[in-house]
Amino acid sequence: MCVHKGQSGSLHPLLLVTLAIAVLVGMPVAGVLSNLLSGGTGAELSTFAHLWATVLPEYIGNSVLLALIVTVLTAVLGVGCAWLVAVFNFPGKKFFEWALILPLAMPAYVVAYAYTDFLQFTGPVQSGLRALFGWQEPTYWFPQIRSVGGAGLLFAFVLYPYVYLLARNAFIERSPRMWDAARTLGASPWQAFFQVSLPLARPAAVAGIALALMETLADYGAVAYFGVPTLTTGIYKSWYIFSDRNAAAQIAGVLLLAVMALMLMEQKSRGRARYYAVGARSAAQRLTTLQGRQGWAATAFCALPVVLGFFAPLSILLHLLWQEEVISFSTRYIGWFKNTIVLGGVTALIAVAICILLAYAARVSNSKVQAVCNRIVSMGYAIPGAVIAVGILIPLSYLDNWNAQHGVALVLSGSVIALVYAYLVRFLAVSFQTVQAGLLKITPAMDASARSLGDGLGAMLMRIHMPLLWRSVLTAGLLVFVDVVKELPATLTIRPFNFDTLAVITHQLASDERLGEAALPALTIVMIAIVPVIILARAIAVGRR
Repeated sequence: MCVHKGQSGSLHPLLLVTLAIAVLVGMPVAGVLSNLLSGGTGAELSTFAHLWATVLPEYIGNSVLLALIVTVLTAVLGVGCAWLVAVFNFPGKKFFEWALILPLAMPAYVVAYAYTDFLQFTGPVQSGLRALFGWQEPTYWFPQIRSVGGAGLLFAFVLYPYVYLLARNAFIERSPRMWDAARTLGASPWQAFFQVSLPLARPAAVAGIALALMETLADYGAVAYFGVPTLTTGIYKSWYIFSDRNAAAQIAGVLLLAVMALMLMEQKSRGRARYYAVGARSAAQRLTTLQGRQGWAATAFCALPVVLGFFAPLSILLHLLWQEEVISFSTRYIGWFKNTIVLGGVTALIAVAICILLAYAARVSNSKVQAVCNRIVSMGYAIPGAVIAVGILIPLSYLDNWNAQHGVALVLSGSVIALVYAYLVRFLAVSFQTVQAGLLKITPAMDASARSLGDGLGAMLMRIHMPLLWRSVLTAGLLVFVDVVKELPATLTIRPFNFDTLAVITHQLASDERLGEAALPALTIVMIAIVPVIILARAIAVGRR
């Protein structure tokens, strides 16, 4: 690795840039956390005491219950499907290898709107049951989708691909020969799974579950629509409905502590354990063919999450769109679409430029300061959008007040600038990890050769690294773009007045029970989000060959 320092042992300019970026990313998180952990004023302490005596236990209880449901279901669905696809041959296996990741293109709040229309009292399911059996009384016994249990099921069917992707790679790369050895020694497939494959895949599965839980805790659209009070809905209600910044900051601090505890638990679960693949990946275990009822049972198990997490809500949205007169609001739709594309494009360009600097700084500097800064930047994705929104709005509001007192006509809170800032804090980690992974594949010998020929860092980046990095850079930008398109809590909280995106307008129309009108923007979000999913599916198909 090439190490480059400034003159006379001073900090390298790239390191200074990294420090500045880390400070900007860490400021919202530090602001929220300090508001919770500091002694605070009497008013702040009174606010927290009132929250604890009234709504906070319910927010925490619902959030914990949701997390438990999602943990169990994503583990069963993600690990189970990954094991079947990695170890067995069964009808439809090649299709499910890539189709199992399709629910990643479905935002949870979009699935919530679709299933509510389908399963509610006036929906086709309950209406069909009453017509079929001649029931006159309302079907009170029918499970309510608008509940904690319904939200937990919904999140599980949307978020299990995080577990599936990581567990599948672990099953394929880490345990083939040990699996074969266990089978040779007489272990049944189930015994080999529980005693060999599952322990080796545990770190990957836990990491996937942690990602699913972070997305669950960060969600606002689905739980708000279902009427399930959680920490995220509490933040929004406190800020906008009750105009209580102290309460919003206190609840955001509790949610932030919960996410940090989740991250710590995930790291502690791995401990010092390390797992390495033995031999080349081409030496994969011999696949066991499932025939008859076993084969079709495996097909049904893999089909269940794909159908419920992607194809069913997609079909419901298409049906709603077919029933709706969309021409009457096509002009407004163009405006929502333009706002979404501009926000996503601007954020993606800025994020990619910043992450190239960060990844390049990590390449040319081995300092501990650099490593710490990179960790700060990488933690943003784990922080819920509602927490970041509060952490940004509080200091910007104070700055706006100062500007007003000094006659400066500059309003930052509730502006596009603040919104892009929130997106960057939230999604820089996605771009950074992708760009850094691409840069690490370039051998340091190229750097040494370029330096020996007189190239500086700028020339080396543009002439050598960028031509090799363009795929990683394009992927990083695409991932950030799609995440911005899907993001709801931060957009809903910070957006300028009368400035709507596809995510915001979908939420507003669905909240007004105008699900038919919400179908078009919802489907547009899904169509945009499916692009990186298709790219990932192609990568999986290529890796299988």
